[in-house]
Amino acid sequence: MTDVDLTTALDAARKQEIKEIVCDILEIDEDEVTETSLFKEEHDADSLRAIEILAALERTQKVTIDQAELSRMVNLRGVYVVVAEASAN
Repeated sequence: MTDVDLTTALDAARKQEIKEIVCDILEIDEDEVTETSLFKEEHDADSLRAIEILAALERTQKVTIDQAELSRMVNLRGVYVVVAEASAN
């Protein structure tokens, strides 16, 4: 599956839930983040917040995500792909 296929595997409600989690942890408004805006460069996220996002996603989405995936979770699109892959396993 391509990244596009994986992101469409998540329904709109699940994407919205993931976006809310990310925005809450990054302490930003939902209208400030796009699927491609970079967490670190554009939203001042640090590695601790990235780990918080990973932990929150594991808890709320009932998935297991390897910490090595953090390197791909640089924006919402990357997070959607990682969650979709984890859900498929």
